[in-house]
This record gives sequence, structure tokens and C-alpha cells, in this order.
Amino acid sequence: MNKTTINKSIRPFINPSYTKAIIQIINTIIPYAALLLAMYYMIYFGVPYGVVLLFSIIPALFLVRIFILFHDCTHSSFMKNKTVMNIVGTVFGILVFTPYQRWKKEHAIHHQTVGNIDKRGTGDIWTMTVEEYKASSRLKRIGYRLYRNPLVLFVIGPAYVFLISERLPRKTRNRWYILDLLINNAGVLAIILIVSLTIGFKYYAMIQLPVIIIAASLGVWLFYVQHQYEEVYWEEQQTWDNVDAAILGSSVYKLPWLLNWFTSNIGYHNIHHLNARIPNYTIKKVYKSNAYFRKSKTVGIFSSIPLGRLFLYDNIHKELISYRKFKKRYA
Repeated sequence: MNKTTINKSIRPFINPSYTKAIIQIINTIIPYAALLLAMYYMIYFGVPYGVVLLFSIIPALFLVRIFILFHDCTHSSFMKNKTVMNIVGTVFGILVFTPYQRWKKEHAIHHQTVGNIDKRGTGDIWTMTVEEYKASSRLKRIGYRLYRNPLVLFVIGPAYVFLISERLPRKTRNRWYILDLLINNAGVLAIILIVSLTIGFKYYAMIQLPVIIIAASLGVWLFYVQHQYEEVYWEEQQTWDNVDAAILGSSVYKLPWLLNWFTSNIGYHNIHHLNARIPNYTIKKVYKSNAYFRKSKTVGIFSSIPLGRLFLYDNIHKELISYRKFKKRYA
């Protein structure tokens, strides 16, 4: 199925809806704020903090949903008016600790290069080939193995990215990206100061830190599963095709209805990569509209767990393999 035919079939689903966008903002932001307030009262009235931490999973799920709405804004698919959408996206960015314009640029590069083995590196999970790993220094191998360790990749790494890395400037002279970072940091700092001056910084840290860390881990896991599976599509520049990269290089993460709502249908990731202008609230309809879209790899919650062990891309066998398989195959 070529790109022209695909674009013709999905064109009716692209138009954003103000009504649906506003409903999503209301049914996401208000419950999120209420849940954070509930965590405060739980701590204030002496509920064991272990129970509070367990409860924090719920607002963390709402924060994941906020990030997907933020993500839609970066693709100009959430609303029709770009000015309004950029303002909304900037506010969402403050809530999810992510500068709007910078992430928009880096994520666009990910969409332009997904599945292109010659253009890895921006907005991707670091993935080496077998040949690259074998040719690397011992120090680089240790660093890569540490990076791909599930504890680092899905817990420590995400916390570092959102709490520290996204606070720091990149090497750029673009004043808009610098201003964007300053706005994001100022917004985060303003929230910290307001909360600290009203209920105290201790409460802010006890509430916000577990929520952002859990949400970051869930978000990175989602992104990982959508592009890291055994038969994933990786091709060199001369043979790379953007349609194949979307259909064969992006999975469909089948989640229960409630989790699908919290993740705003991002599990239909193949459709998102076919055309990023499709709003999250119509993407499922696109997936169901054509049997061709269901050719993509489908992953469930339980079948996705072993994917966390994947380690290297094997160019010869055209698959992602675990470290154990690498040792067995190339010992």
C-alpha cells in the first residue's frame, strides 16, 4: 500500500476537534489536580507513606495522559488553532517537566528517522548493532550494558531525563529554544515556590517526585515497547521506506480499555507514525478502518515484558536479540 493511497484513506480522520480537545483537557487536568490534593491530605492526616506511594500510581497515570496530550500538541494534531495549541502545549510541558519547542523539534527528527539504521541517535532508545558492539572499546561496552539494564533504562534513566536533563540547555544558538527552556524552568519553579509557600516544600517533594518518576518510567516503557521488539524494522538509508518504517517498525500495544484511555490511544503507534497529524481521539478509528493497518506487530501487556531484555540489533538475522542470544550466537 503506497503513501498516496494511505493518505487518501486517513484524510477524513485528520481534522482536530476543539470540543474533543477541551473535553480531554477537563477530564485530565481536573482529576490530576484533585488526586494531588488527595495525596496531600493523606500525608497531612498521617496515612502511612507506603500507602500514599501506592496511591500515587493513579495521578501518575493521569500525568502520562497529560504527556500524550502534550505530544499531540507538538504534532499540531490536538487543536486547529496553532497559537492556542502552542500555548496549551507549553502549559502541558510545564506539568510534565518538558520544554515544548525543544521536544517538538527532537521528536520530529524521531519521526523522520524511525527505522533508519544510519540515522539513529535523536529521540531514540540507544540501540547498537552486533558489529558496533563487537568493535567497541571495553569501556563503551560496559556503558551500553549499563544503559540497557532495565533498572537504568526504565527507572533511573527516565527520572534523570525529566528531572535533570530537561532542565539543562542544549548546544544551540536558537533563541526560541533557549526562551522555551527558560519558560519551562520558570513554570516548574513557580509551581514549586507556590506550593512550598502554601503547604511546604516537603509536601511538594513527597507528592510530586513519586508521581513524576512513576509517570516517566511508564512513558519510557510505552515508547520502548512501540519500537523495540524482535522483528522490528531497521534498514539502511538507501532501502529505508517511511511506510514500512511505520507499519513494520512501530507496534500496536494492545492495552485494556482503561489503560488505553490513560495513554490516549498511543498504543496504535503504527498509525501515529503513518501520519502524526491524526489526533489521539480518532487514531483507533483509523486503525480499524483498513486491514492493512493491522499488519503491524501486536504486543500485549504480558507478551511485552520479555522485550525488556532485548540488547542488540543483529544485521545478519534482521532482529533485535538479547544479550544471552548474542553470547550464544557470536561466542
